[in-house]
Amino acid sequence: MSAVSAAPQRTASLVANPPHPLRLTGRLRLVLAVLLVAQFMLAVDFSILNVALPAIGDGLGFSLSNLQWIATSFALSAAGFTLLFGRIGDLVGRKRIFLGSLGLLGAASLMGGLTTSPEGLIVARVAQGLATAAATPAGLALLTTSFPEGPQRQKALGLSGALMSAGFTTGAILGGVLTDLLSWRWAFFLNVPVVLAVLLIAPLVIQESRPTDRPRLDLPGAFSVTLGLLGLVYGLTQAGEHGWTDPRALTGLLAGVLLLVVFYLVERKVTQPLVPLRVLRRRNVAWGNVLGLLAFVTETSLVYLLTLYMQKTLGFSALVAGISFGVLGLGTLVGGLLAPRVIAKTSTLTTLVAGGLIQAVFTAALLFLGMATVPSMALLLPATFFGGVGNMLVIVGFMVTATSGLPDREQGLATGLATMSQQVGITMGTPVMAAIVTAATTGAATAAAILDGVTIAIAVNAALVGLGVLVAAVFLRGRAA
Repeated sequence: MSAVSAAPQRTASLVANPPHPLRLTGRLRLVLAVLLVAQFMLAVDFSILNVALPAIGDGLGFSLSNLQWIATSFALSAAGFTLLFGRIGDLVGRKRIFLGSLGLLGAASLMGGLTTSPEGLIVARVAQGLATAAATPAGLALLTTSFPEGPQRQKALGLSGALMSAGFTTGAILGGVLTDLLSWRWAFFLNVPVVLAVLLIAPLVIQESRPTDRPRLDLPGAFSVTLGLLGLVYGLTQAGEHGWTDPRALTGLLAGVLLLVVFYLVERKVTQPLVPLRVLRRRNVAWGNVLGLLAFVTETSLVYLLTLYMQKTLGFSALVAGISFGVLGLGTLVGGLLAPRVIAKTSTLTTLVAGGLIQAVFTAALLFLGMATVPSMALLLPATFFGGVGNMLVIVGFMVTATSGLPDREQGLATGLATMSQQVGITMGTPVMAAIVTAATTGAATAAAILDGVTIAIAVNAALVGLGVLVAAVFLRGRAA
């Protein structure tokens, strides 16, 4: 066909499907602001208590061996129930699930701040995790269905990814500041006014989103995948605490793998599966989520490794170590703002590969950290900044890849899978790296031994980032979206 004859067809196509401008309308800006504030708050909750754990233990009488359950109880429920709640949002309405789960988060946060017993705090953390498991995929599905595929969605996902990652870093900083200046209870109370503000505004600006054809809920699939994820997350957290040979870790991991195999077999047989296998056969969905998992495993666990290094090797306080991660948070914010522009000028694949290479190079640079404070921090701060930029390019590229090419009726499933990859990655990264450090130090707790263990774990971390680059280059080649 000649260029002259093709021109009228292109013009007609543009009239029928006009390109979506990058500029947002007033209502869409409000929608974006509400969803971003909620996503940022949910990300903060993943890390805000990490620095405060010793103070909580002293205040409520947690034994040292049970202190880990403050974090583990949240991680188990947040990661294990994400896919199930993402699908329930498709069935009953994402706006309804989003608002209801935020209400639960506010109530659980208030309970956590007021509790006077270890049992009450664990119940509050489980409720916070369940609320996060429901609100995160529902919020992302509302975002992807509110903004059409293309520049607007890429911009929205870029801002969302930046604030998610920055929220994780901000949580570490806020946890130290609030615990030192006020009380660990304010790490819970902080959520309450934010939740109230979102619940007042969101019903007025966010439209309901759900498929017109609502299938039945696949209960066998839901139970098997939820229990399987719970088993994996439990096994990983126990491995990080007690080592890979611990019977509880091995039992959890084995049970998790077996249940996920059962889930796969169930999905092959049922007429209306929780996760249609045809969706998982899409390269962008399957391999995009692998990249997301690796992105969150590496960067969030690096925060743990560098916290350990700064406190145990360089002798920094928890507050100073937390504030140092402000540079990483700035890097993720810059990366989130750059990612949509890089995708628009190149492609999603180029963004994934370039971001992974940047993250890998600057993670590997941290192998040269030493015992001297000034030269080590002169290396650590720029390396975490540029590593954060690269990591955010990967995260935004992963979100665009894993949610592209799917109809609105499957966006809850797509964002549920993406959120599951995010939360499992956040959950499993730290225990895996902790187990590596523990094995490398062989029980020694000197500054030099901690440095050696952290260095080995950083090398593994950089290798995982490199694996992500290889996965993107090999399995997503040919996708220019």
